[in-house]
Amino acid sequence: MPRFAANLSTLFREYDWLKRPIAAKRAGFDAVEIQFPYDLDLDALVRAKREAEVAWLMINLPPGNFAAGERGMACLPGREADFRAGVALCRRYGEALGVAQVNMPAGVPPKGTDRATVEATLVENMRFAAEELGKAGIKLLVEPINDRDIPGFFVTRADQALDLIRRADHPNLGLLHDLYHAQVMVGDLLRNLERLMANIGHIQFADPPGRHEPGTGELNWPVLFAAIDRLGYRGWVAAEYFPSGNTADSLGWMAKTA
Repeated sequence: MPRFAANLSTLFREYDWLKRPIAAKRAGFDAVEIQFPYDLDLDALVRAKREAEVAWLMINLPPGNFAAGERGMACLPGREADFRAGVALCRRYGEALGVAQVNMPAGVPPKGTDRATVEATLVENMRFAAEELGKAGIKLLVEPINDRDIPGFFVTRADQALDLIRRADHPNLGLLHDLYHAQVMVGDLLRNLERLMANIGHIQFADPPGRHEPGTGELNWPVLFAAIDRLGYRGWVAAEYFPSGNTADSLGWMAKTA
């Protein structure tokens, strides 16, 4: 079975942020990730990682003004300077935490913005971030996100992400494949895992439609986890679901796949 990691933005929310790494370790996870760590003291976060003795896999680039509806700055024309400042901040956090990968949320372009302009902005920002993070040995990943949960999100399907990656034409780019978002937008997960595996840099999961733990929704998780192994994936597979109750009570799927 795959090596499982815990996303601390969605799991172990019963605990304060700095106590979540040790809670994940005690629950059986040897690796963690977080979406946006930038409101947390970096030194304290590094200490929490060391005390828990976990690997820190990934963080996201800053999303911009979240309260104003921004869900990433990469596709926003006119925000290039803010995006580049976010890359620098992300690199500082990523280097201190020892992450191998960073997720770049594309964002939601303003209504009425010309699509070609949005795409050109996104591709140039991808190229810049891939280059800058690559200097620190950190790979940049692009994640398609369904537009049911985030209406207007610009990159919603793996094929679209791969087309943008090809256009950016930088060796330090890869695909973040979230099985929850992929099922909502496209489905046919087994066939698409086979088709996309060579481009996948990281996998995340939750059970649709509720985005809860495996066993609460519509997917056959033993078959999916076995397929990930069969296809030769050697990275981590991160649980990024919202537990239907207490996090500890939501982890029965781990025992079934041990």
